Amino acid sequence: MGGKKRGRPAPLVKQPLWPPTRERIVGAAVGLCLLLILVLGAVLLRPEDSELTAAQKRNFASARVTDVLADDAQPEAWSEGLRLGTQYLEVEILSGPYKGAVLEAVNYLTAYANVDCSLGTRVIVRLDVDDSGNPYVVSVPNYDRGIVLVGMLVVFALLLVVIGGKKGIMALLGLAYTLAGIWYLLIPMVLKGAPSIPSAVLIAALTAAASLLMLTGFSRKTLCAGLGCVCGVASAGLFAWIVGQLTPIGGFNMSEAEELVLRAYDSPLQIRGLLISGILIAALGAVMDVAMSISSACHELRVVDPNITSGRLFRSGMNIGRDAMGTMANTLILAFAGASFNMLLLLQVYNYPLIQIINSDTMAIELIQSVAGSVGIILTVPLVSLFASLFMGSRKK
Repeated sequence: MGGKKRGRPAPLVKQPLWPPTRERIVGAAVGLCLLLILVLGAVLLRPEDSELTAAQKRNFASARVTDVLADDAQPEAWSEGLRLGTQYLEVEILSGPYKGAVLEAVNYLTAYANVDCSLGTRVIVRLDVDDSGNPYVVSVPNYDRGIVLVGMLVVFALLLVVIGGKKGIMALLGLAYTLAGIWYLLIPMVLKGAPSIPSAVLIAALTAAASLLMLTGFSRKTLCAGLGCVCGVASAGLFAWIVGQLTPIGGFNMSEAEELVLRAYDSPLQIRGLLISGILIAALGAVMDVAMSISSACHELRVVDPNITSGRLFRSGMNIGRDAMGTMANTLILAFAGASFNMLLLLQVYNYPLIQIINSDTMAIELIQSVAGSVGIILTVPLVSLFASLFMGSRKK
């Protein structure tokens, strides 16, 4: 009766690991530096004005079919119902210097280039001019898919923002920075003769830092995830490089090597490391996912128990990472398998001997890409757990 009253337990207060003001200032400074690196790099690496290439000299424009003058195309059983034959079209040009012109076009329908048009169909046409300077249609290579593709991207962005809120907006900005880093920094660097593997590691570090910083702000959690991500991607590249040296296999074994060799004939482009660079970029997203998952979980454990020791935090990170490891490695391997699904079908159709399949360049490249990316994911788990134990764990026993 006269005993001590039991009150409600005190609510758990989230203690910031660093002063909030300092976090904001340092985060803003790091973000500004990353943006400046992107802008300055894009300006400095901008390709120099040179003679137009054959592709640049071609004139493409969007157009709309205003009339089908003749059509002898018929569906064929061997092409699974695709109509094969020839169409004679009247099209109105919707873009470019000849906008508004109405021209006639011959559209050849084959099983592999099949732009089957009807009244109102939007297409892409290739134009040229005759001796009098009048335009004419050379070919109808594609449908005009621009509106549909832009709509798809808008739907994706809206879903990300509506469901993810502020985090969704930050994820979009991080994605934009990643794509800009690859297009305006990595590719120009490689074309100018920079070593492709170190360049890919550098851009992976920049884009990972930018994406994680925008998503979670500047904190120890972000630092652990970023360090683990860079080390995991680098370990995937190192593993692929070692296997490539032992096999041996490299950029010259890729299907695009012939065209790249022609391009590299009069430029400093180095082809040998392009395979490893592609593996690094492909593994970046999955490695970043695993790194942030483990770092975020360790951060929450640190919030719940501020006195958690480094050893316990490391073991917890490893236990959490083991659950994510299998699914993410499986995801990466299935992504590569899906990208090479047509090749796998052809191997079954031609019934190649197993010894030939395993030792072919194409299969070796796919296996190296899949396994190296998975190795990067696996090694990211102990690396992030180690960084979390060092930066978040308490040294008190």
